[in-house]
Order: sequence, then C-alpha cells, then structure tokens
Amino acid sequence: MPTPIIGITTRKDFTAAGLPVVMVQQAYTQAILEAGGTPVLIPSDLPAESWHELYKRLDGVLFTGGGDIAVEHFNGQEHPKVGGVDEARDLIELELARLAATDGKPFLGICRGLQVANVALGGSLYTDIPDQVPGSLKHDWQDPEVYKERTHLVHPVRVEPGSRLGEILGRAVVDVNSLHHQGIKDLAPGLKAVAYAPDGIVEAVELPGHPFGVAVQWHPEWLTDQAAMRRLFKSFVEAAGDGAEQPAEPGFNPKR
Repeated sequence: MPTPIIGITTRKDFTAAGLPVVMVQQAYTQAILEAGGTPVLIPSDLPAESWHELYKRLDGVLFTGGGDIAVEHFNGQEHPKVGGVDEARDLIELELARLAATDGKPFLGICRGLQVANVALGGSLYTDIPDQVPGSLKHDWQDPEVYKERTHLVHPVRVEPGSRLGEILGRAVVDVNSLHHQGIKDLAPGLKAVAYAPDGIVEAVELPGHPFGVAVQWHPEWLTDQAAMRRLFKSFVEAAGDGAEQPAEPGFNPKR
C-alpha cells in the first residue's frame, strides 16, 4: 500500500552565496516521514496550472510557518513589525487552503498555516499581538539572546473537551513553544476555535465536518519527542491515506 503523499508549503530564501533557493525546515519533512507519509515540497512560485495539477495528486497538505501574510488579504491594520511578506506564497497558500477546505482534502496548518486557513476562509488577524491585545502574553520567542531552543515550552494551551484536537492529543492542557507575533482576531465563518492561550489568543482551529481540517498556532514539528505531538502528525497522515479522495459530509460548506 503506497504511503500518503503530503504536500508541504515552502518559502523562498538565499544561500550564503546569494543563490535563490526554495526551502522548508527539515523538522516538517521529518515529522511527516516519522508519521508514515511521503513529503513533497510545493514551491510558491509554481504557475497556476502546475500547482493545480500537483494538488490533484496530493493526499494531504501541510501549511508551514514563515513570514506574515500581506494585510491586504484580510483588511488588516498596517504595522511596522509586519515582515517576510511573499505575495506569491500568499496567493498559492490561500488558494490551496480554500481548495482543501472545499474538496475535503486533509490539511494541517502550523503557525502561519493556522493564519492562512483563517484568512483563506474569511477571517482576520492581529498584525501585532503585543500592540493590539492589551495584557497579552509574550508569544514571539525568537530572540536568540533569550530563546535558543525551539523545543522550549513557554506557556500552556487549554484544549476544548470533545474537540478532534483534544481527542488526538489526549490532554486538556498542553505546554507549547511559541514563535509568532500575529494571531487570529476575527475567526473565519465555518472554523471552530478549539484551543486557547491563557490570554485568550486562539491557539488551534478545526473545520467541522471535514475529514481532517486542523491548524495549530504553536510548532509541533519541534516537539515530536512528545507522544501527543506525534499523534497529531500521525492522525493527519492517516486521514490523508484513508480519506483523501472521499467527499466531505453532505451539506459541508467551509464558509457557512
């Protein structure tokens, strides 16, 4: 039986010699491999006809972390900390998320991937949590002077009982890493918030009625030493293998 093929979104960068590269951190591909999937990279500059053809051959899509989404896509508030914007990546990922939501193709969003899912389906974002959410926690633990390990757990997340994510993780509270300065402001119609940070920031969402539509704000790919995080990737890959071509539940509408 062939292993599920999981498309992984990528970012553009440059080598030390200044040569352009398409890349993704190995932690993502390794997590998919360990869960039993075959990772395939999705370059963000693929022409439309190419990525549509690739999409049809994928059993699932993993939306990875990375730079910020351009504020124009969600009528967001401009902020000087908005950075790493890649319009080509925005366009392909937002459309991939809409397709996966509508088609019932299993998807997992991580950090930016959660934000992509929310914006793709009609939601909005805080463009800088520290400035726009009074009393918020520190969520952006990327300062190399104080945060050197992406496995460092910085705050708890409360997971809603009875949610799909809660069933997968098997815990009502999980401690997580945190590497983001943006987050969900207005939840997209059709999405359900299923986990929260202590300051109320949404930390995970699900798409009810979908074979597997889950996104988390933390980075589980760096926490696969934990059984709960391994189960998250395993559940995603199994859903991709079992039901990628099966239709969503009758009457399913991600924008409802």
